[in-house]
Amino acid sequence: MNILLRILALIRKELIAIFKDPRSRFVVLGPPILQMIIFGYAGTFDLNHVPYVLVNQSHSSESARFISRMNGSGIFTCVGTAGNIQLARPILDSRRTLLIIQIPQHFQRDLSTGRQAQVQVIADGRNSNTAALAIGYLNEILNEFNADFLSNHSGGTPPPAVLHIRSWFNPDLLSRWQIVPAMIGLITMLAVMILTAMSVAREREQGTFDQLLVTPFTPLEIMAGKSIPPILVGLGQSAVIFFIVRYWFQVPYYGTAAAIILIFVIFIFAAAGLGLLVSSISSTMQQALLGTFVLVMPCALLSGLATPVSNMPKVVQDITLINPLRYDVQAAREAFLQGADVHQLLPELIPMAIIAVVSLLTASWLFRRIH
Repeated sequence: MNILLRILALIRKELIAIFKDPRSRFVVLGPPILQMIIFGYAGTFDLNHVPYVLVNQSHSSESARFISRMNGSGIFTCVGTAGNIQLARPILDSRRTLLIIQIPQHFQRDLSTGRQAQVQVIADGRNSNTAALAIGYLNEILNEFNADFLSNHSGGTPPPAVLHIRSWFNPDLLSRWQIVPAMIGLITMLAVMILTAMSVAREREQGTFDQLLVTPFTPLEIMAGKSIPPILVGLGQSAVIFFIVRYWFQVPYYGTAAAIILIFVIFIFAAAGLGLLVSSISSTMQQALLGTFVLVMPCALLSGLATPVSNMPKVVQDITLINPLRYDVQAAREAFLQGADVHQLLPELIPMAIIAVVSLLTASWLFRRIH
């Protein structure tokens, strides 16, 4: 009973230190919400606006149909026309357009005689991912144009083979559905680790940590008192961000309440353990802050949030096994889009729980050794 009262007293002290200043309260609550909204809109690989310069040397009815199909897609926007490629090149060089589309003079004649009519596309390779996506969209429009042309000029005979594409879990292949749920873990991890790492460093800089050590508190009790307040803050942040993802960005959630709660709780414990590891070897608040960012950035890069883990070299894939954010990203996507329950999430929850236990026990051991 006395141990519990001591831990509760330390938790109360930490919560007062976090929330006593209005600016501190804003820092804890404001930036995560702002970051989620910014990342939600900016963190997408979908193209909604592709500017292009048109070099139409055909001026035929078929070229007009092809151009009309592009402009009617809602993706491609003609920002200028030119008589030839050389006149269009300065527009591409100045980044005012992404593509130059050239329709040759004999476009309609080639189509009518059964020859292969070519459309030249020049893309700005300085942004290779965006250019590749734009070319992919243009290929889809060209395939639709070909199918329509064949049906009108071959006695109604359809193309010999067509593709019917279906996508499970994300029917429209919206990258926001993939990215935004995974951002919950990254934003929460950063906040929890900073609060946890800074709490001990603040005590050292203020000269009160030595006083804390001579009190009846054991290292385990100090660790509990320092980690539980950031964990409570992290749970609150996760709940707020979850509702933003679900109702602001309209990302569907098909999983159970127990699944998302377990994901949040276990991952936040793991993040708090990493924060305590940083705090146990930091002497100043500046060291704690730098140590947090040094640890968070590799975790983000190796989480599979932006690039699949399976595309990484085998050695790097092995390193990601000790990254709790990797499991959180995977679990969040499965819970949101796949509707995975707790049993299906065990391959992600168990490694996260192991990382949480190991990091917390290691931090407790370092407190005993270093202090």
